[in-house]
Amino acid sequence: MNDAPPAQPAGQRATHHGARDAHRTHGGHAAHGDHAAHAGHTGHAGHAGHAGGLASMAASATLHCLTGCAIGELLGLMIGTAIGLASGATIALSVALAFLFGYTLSSLPLLRGGLTFGAALKLVLVADTVSILTMEVVDNLVMALIPGAMDAGLVNAVFWASMSISLVAAFLAAYPVNRHLLARGKGHALTHEHHGASSPVTGARRFIPVLPAPALAAAIAAFMLGGFVVSVADGLASPTAPSHATVSTTR
Repeated sequence: MNDAPPAQPAGQRATHHGARDAHRTHGGHAAHGDHAAHAGHTGHAGHAGHAGGLASMAASATLHCLTGCAIGELLGLMIGTAIGLASGATIALSVALAFLFGYTLSSLPLLRGGLTFGAALKLVLVADTVSILTMEVVDNLVMALIPGAMDAGLVNAVFWASMSISLVAAFLAAYPVNRHLLARGKGHALTHEHHGASSPVTGARRFIPVLPAPALAAAIAAFMLGGFVVSVADGLASPTAPSHATVSTTR
């Protein structure tokens, strides 16, 4: 004889099924909430990655401009001192060469990528002028504010220390400018699409050099450190003798 379980009243069965459905619905909502939270985290990570990429691009663009400016300024000061230019002429020469080398370093990858000289020049004038101008203004202002820096000679530790400080200040001033321009698709963003062209580099373009900004910056830093060491050694060797470092390199 089979003992069947007692039948539940219809109302009780409906209540039970309703509770079970509610539980399933609650689980579905919880899963949906977890999915939404995960999607939110994914979006946040993407935003953080974009911000990190923008910061890296801005730092690279600023370092790129800084190397050209540093090469031009140092060369201008050396030439001005060697040929005996007046202070104003030496400043003008240094600034002019800073722009020249800044534009040149930006043009090389564009020319290698296939742009004509005219197109590359037009592009770098639009992309780099604000950054280079910012650097030149801040660099010369800092040099003017450091006591003795404007009258120090090439064989003078004050000159090399002041020059280092002014270039760091120029980098820090130009970085937010470049980041602002990049975020709006301007500045170096205009040249990025032409870097690393997919087509093979052929003909005369193969001989256009590729000069990585970090390597140039390291070479410039080593050169300036060498100038500082030579200046200190010269001062220690002849502390009482008239120093040939008194030749003005006023910027």
